[in-house]
Amino acid sequence: MEYEVLKELAKEAGVIFREGFKKSKSITFKSDIDLVTQYDLQIELFLKERLSVAFPEYTLVGEETSENITYPDRAIYIDPIDGTTNFIHGIPFCAISIGIWEDARPVAGVVYNPILDELFYAEAGKGATLNDERIHVTDTDTLKNSLIATGFPYTKVDRGQDLEWVLQTMALILPETRDVRRLGSAAMDLCYVAKGTFDGYYEINLKPWDVSAGILVLLEAGGKVSRVDGQMYTLDENILVATNGIVHEVLVEMMAGEHRFD
Repeated sequence: MEYEVLKELAKEAGVIFREGFKKSKSITFKSDIDLVTQYDLQIELFLKERLSVAFPEYTLVGEETSENITYPDRAIYIDPIDGTTNFIHGIPFCAISIGIWEDARPVAGVVYNPILDELFYAEAGKGATLNDERIHVTDTDTLKNSLIATGFPYTKVDRGQDLEWVLQTMALILPETRDVRRLGSAAMDLCYVAKGTFDGYYEINLKPWDVSAGILVLLEAGGKVSRVDGQMYTLDENILVATNGIVHEVLVEMMAGEHRFD
């Protein structure tokens, strides 16, 4: 299977992305704070049309046009703009994400930020690249020296268990790390762990299109991804933990409330 066509499709969609980034947007609300623009829809429809031709045997699952989240045996997950709020506010930490999965495992993925001109790409077993240059995770071996990324779920407005988990976890992790960053794009966060900017990343209430490509980029860059209990992550899990692999166990233990620093 020729997967590298994903890079060209992402670049072509990036033309629409850059155009929209500079212009005023028509904004609608999927929920109180979950926003969508006409460019999210234009990019997704463009990608679905092109991907359906390139990969006719796959089911396309897009954030904006799929009625339900499904997990087919052969799936392509599309996030036309991961970080729409950043996109709307002119913050250049946002990206197109396309991840191909077969039998619940990632086989290829691209994450493209047209504004910063960063194209992350990976195929299973072939390593990860940024603009065609190989990338690798950090060798940081302590949380004290780790820069960790996170995100806040849209469900925070409900003031329920998700928000409580975010606040409790932040209270545990923040004092024991170099610092915590919240930049607003799960796909980019995973890729920034892959390229060595961050040492780890965690978040609750993610969707498959948010992480399907970034997971493979990170794994192929030498990193590790798991559930919050350290077991294998699947796309229907509620919490994702991703690191350089070295600090993974201690981060997971601390998030589970099992690890204490003396």
